[in-house]
Amino acid sequence: MPATRSKRRAKRAAAAPPRKTPAQRKRAMQILAALEARYPDAHCELDYADPLQLLIATILSAQATDAGVNKATPALFARFRTAADFAASSPKEIEPYIASIGLFRNKAKAIHAACATIVERFGGEVPRTMEDLLTLRGVARKTANVVLGNAFHINEGVVVDTHVSRVAHRLGLTKHTDPGKIERDLMALFPREKWCLLAHLLIFHGRRVCKARQALCADDAICRKFCANANAPAPRRRRPRG
Repeated sequence: MPATRSKRRAKRAAAAPPRKTPAQRKRAMQILAALEARYPDAHCELDYADPLQLLIATILSAQATDAGVNKATPALFARFRTAADFAASSPKEIEPYIASIGLFRNKAKAIHAACATIVERFGGEVPRTMEDLLTLRGVARKTANVVLGNAFHINEGVVVDTHVSRVAHRLGLTKHTDPGKIERDLMALFPREKWCLLAHLLIFHGRRVCKARQALCADDAICRKFCANANAPAPRRRRPRG
């Protein structure tokens, strides 16, 4: 029994939000205000008309661009309009509509299986809780956060993709590389009602300014004030031999 209680305490401690100082929270809110002023129209850049379409588009967006997903989904959603339509089909029937997207065969299987579960367990409606969303094939916490925050306006957590991870590091909001730990840092720094918007703001800034390559940080007012990459030394050029 003592060992079991110890494991439970350790599990709770691992999931507990990290402690942040008032100074850290104040700085985080300054960053948030600057990003909100810069990107007043920040939003999910996947095209969708309902929760099911957003769920499927987000599954498709793994290791793919939003632009590429948005090119494929109009025909897909014209052919399959409900979870029942997807469930009644097969992965092979779905594949041609998403063949332009990376890993399309695995994603077709995930979409078909997820929709079958939605029909069988949730009456054909996309579930509205993290626990239920995570029972769907192809859905991890990031996808569930996208759906909950954007389709249902439920702030359960913060979406952590490659842009959020990179920008959060550069802005000094986290030191972690694990997405779960990054998410907990962001949740501890920012008010719950801002979690969904925060991800959009970080993604917008990451795509437009604080890029992985050819970043514009040195010339950007927000980055010059908050971003470690703004003052990073330029890489040395190798001298030609001979």
